[in-house]
Amino acid sequence: MVKSEENSVDRRNFLKIAAGSAAALVASAPRVGAQENSARPSHEQTSEEGKKVDAPATERTTETSADNPYTQGMATFVSGLRYEQIPKEVIDRIKLLMLDSFGCAIYSVDLEWSRILMRTLQQVDSSTSCGVWGTSLRLSAPHAALVNGTLVHGFELDDIHRLGVMHVGAVTLPSLLAVTEIRPGMSGRDFLTAAVAGYEIGPRVGRCMGEEHIGQGWHSAATVGVFSSAAAAAAALRLSKEQTVHALGIAGTQSAGLMAAQYGSMVLRMHTGRSAQSGLYGGLLAANGFTGIVNVFESDYGGFCTTFSRSHDRFNLAELTSGLGARFETMQVSLKFYSCVSSNHTTLDAIRAIRARRSFSVDEVDHIVVHGSQVTVDHVGWKYRPAGISAAQLNLPFCVATLLLDGNVFVDQFTAQKIVDPVRIALADKVKVVADPDIMARGSEFRQMVRVEVFLKDGTALTETVETPRGSERSFASKADVVEKFENLAGHVIPAGQVAAIREAVLNLETLPDSSRLAHFLTKQ
Repeated sequence: MVKSEENSVDRRNFLKIAAGSAAALVASAPRVGAQENSARPSHEQTSEEGKKVDAPATERTTETSADNPYTQGMATFVSGLRYEQIPKEVIDRIKLLMLDSFGCAIYSVDLEWSRILMRTLQQVDSSTSCGVWGTSLRLSAPHAALVNGTLVHGFELDDIHRLGVMHVGAVTLPSLLAVTEIRPGMSGRDFLTAAVAGYEIGPRVGRCMGEEHIGQGWHSAATVGVFSSAAAAAAALRLSKEQTVHALGIAGTQSAGLMAAQYGSMVLRMHTGRSAQSGLYGGLLAANGFTGIVNVFESDYGGFCTTFSRSHDRFNLAELTSGLGARFETMQVSLKFYSCVSSNHTTLDAIRAIRARRSFSVDEVDHIVVHGSQVTVDHVGWKYRPAGISAAQLNLPFCVATLLLDGNVFVDQFTAQKIVDPVRIALADKVKVVADPDIMARGSEFRQMVRVEVFLKDGTALTETVETPRGSERSFASKADVVEKFENLAGHVIPAGQVAAIREAVLNLETLPDSSRLAHFLTKQ
C-alpha cells in the first residue's frame, strides 16, 4: 500500500483519537453528562421509531474507566471519529467493500431462504420505514436490517476479515442504512465515517477472541458482528461516548449463533441479519436512554469475553483498542471470488495454480490431501453429505470436487442438482483434510494457510502452498474486479440503469448531501 502526503491526513488527528482510547485504559475518564450529550445532537428524528424518551433515573448507570477501560476506549473512538481523520486509502477501500456487499445482497433476493424470510416478516410487519435491497418491499427498521443482513450473507459471497473471523459488511451496513432512512439528512461523508466505525470495531472483538471462538462452535460473524452493527448505528446516530458504551452493552447481550448451522440449514444465512438487527436495537435504545452492560467486555462473570471463551484467559482484551485510530482493520477485510466459505479459498487457489502448471483430468486423480490448521479441519474438512446448499458451500472436499469438474466455484455451481450429484460426491470422497503442526505453529494469522498435495494414478505428486487467498488483504482485488463482480451479481436482479446508479452513488459517496439517496437507489421503485 503506497502512502503519500496527498493521500494521507494529518497524523496528529489519529494520535488524538488513539490517545483518547489509550487514556481510557490507564486513567479515570470524566463522567459524561448532559453537557456532552447536548454537544453531539442526533440527526433530526422523523419517525416513531426515533422518538426520544427518558429512562427512569434509577436505571441509569455510569461507570468510571477503571471499571470498563476497553469498552470506553472503543466508545471514545466511535463517538469521536470524524471523516477528516480517516486516511484516503481507507475511504477508497471501504467504498469497494460496500459495493461488494450490496451486490451480494441484491443477488440473494430470489433465493429460497430469502423469499421465506421476507414472506414471513410481511405477515407480521406492515411498517414501511425502510427498504429491502433489490426489492420494492418495505418493513420496519429492525426487520429491514434483519433481511438485508441476511441477504448480504445469503450465498457465501460476502467479505471476510480473516483474523477477526467475521463477515463485516453484512452486519455493519444494514443498521447504517436503516438509520439513514428513519433519520434522513446524514451526509455521504458522515455515512462513510459511521461505516468505518463499524468496520473497525467488530474485527477487533474477533481478534480479541481469536480463532478458538469459531473452533468452540460459535459463528463469530453472528456473535462478534453485533458490535460492528452497534458501532455503526451509534456513529450514525451521533451518540455520546456514554451512550455508545450502552449501545455496545445492549448489542453484546444479544450475541448468538451456532456453527452447527453449517451442516445444512437456512438459518446460517440469517445469523448476520440478526447481528445487524441487534446492533441497530443497541444504537436506537441507547439514544433514548436505555442502558446496557457497561463492562460488556471486561466483566469477570457473564461478560462477552469470559462467557464465550469459557475462560478467564483465552482472549486478549488488548486487541480491542490496539492501534485504534492509527491502524485500520478496514484494510484487512478480504473479498471472495468463490461462492463458498473463506476457509476453502486457499485450497481452491492452490489447485488452480497446480493445474496451470500441469494440466490433469478428473479421471487421473487418485486422491488429494489438504494440510491446514485444526480450525480448517474442524470448520470445513468434514466428510461431505448432501444436506442443502449451505452444507455444500461450507464443505472443502465438495468445493474441491466442484472446481475440478466445473473449473469454477461460483453461483452457478451450487444448484439442487449439483449438490446431490453422485459423481461430485465420489470425487469429494477422494479429498482428505488433515491438521498440519507446522502450519498451526505459525499462529492464527496463518489460519487459512494450506499445503495441497494432488496424487495422480500414475504416481505423480503435485504440491502447492498458499498462505492467503486471492482477494485477501495481502492481494486485494482491483477496483475493476470489484465493480465487475458487483455488476454481475446485481445484474441478475435489477435493471442496468439501477446497477449503474448504485455503483456511482457508492463510488462517489462523499459527494452525496443526503445518504438516504443511496437507500433509495438500492430498492426497486
